[in-house]
Amino acid sequence: MPSTEPPSGTVRHRQRMRAAGLRPVQFWVPDTRSPEFAARVRRQCQSLKGDSAEAAVLRFAEEAATHVEGWQ
Repeated sequence: MPSTEPPSGTVRHRQRMRAAGLRPVQFWVPDTRSPEFAARVRRQCQSLKGDSAEAAVLRFAEEAATHVEGWQ
């Protein structure tokens, strides 16, 4: 039996988004706040130290960062 209560704000928002031809998608990403993530990144960075491609990758990253507003 359908509910007689008006839809909540979230439901109305989802209805508007669907009416606009969009659908919800959920992404799972690594938790960048976890100590395990920091340790993994540290290990990966250390493994790149001295690699012949390291300088090229750093140049690329620095160039890409200049296109991000507010990045210093």
